[in-house]
Amino acid sequence: MITGLHHVNILVPPGTLGAANIFYGETLGLTPRVVPALQAHSLAWFDIASSGQQLHVAFGRPDIDFTDEARAARRHPCFRVSTIEQLEELRRRIWDHYQRGGEGAPSEADRPGGDNSGAKGQEYNPRFFARDYAGNRLEFSL
Repeated sequence: MITGLHHVNILVPPGTLGAANIFYGETLGLTPRVVPALQAHSLAWFDIASSGQQLHVAFGRPDIDFTDEARAARRHPCFRVSTIEQLEELRRRIWDHYQRGGEGAPSEADRPGGDNSGAKGQEYNPRFFARDYAGNRLEFSL
């Protein structure tokens, strides 16, 4: 029987693992994990706290306009945090990286204190959205 998720895999353009390590490791604070030796230059893995869950980043096809492809998709992982303070801090860190730009900068981010860019309704937990440097949609929630 299924008891949870082991990992979620997202795609990024070939040659951008450095940007993945900056955004997912530094900005989001996920812990980098060793990948199989034969795939060290084509994958990045991250632990999500001590949950046993992971985020895997792999190269997508080099023959597509990756940003447009990702932006057209609504599929996304949702990362959970424990407190509203942590959610607000993460939103600020992502917004700050978006504002300053540079390697690994998110391509979109919900502004702290503003509305989130997702569907509205009382059934949703407090949350916000961003898109990583490759255009992958990400949700962050309690």
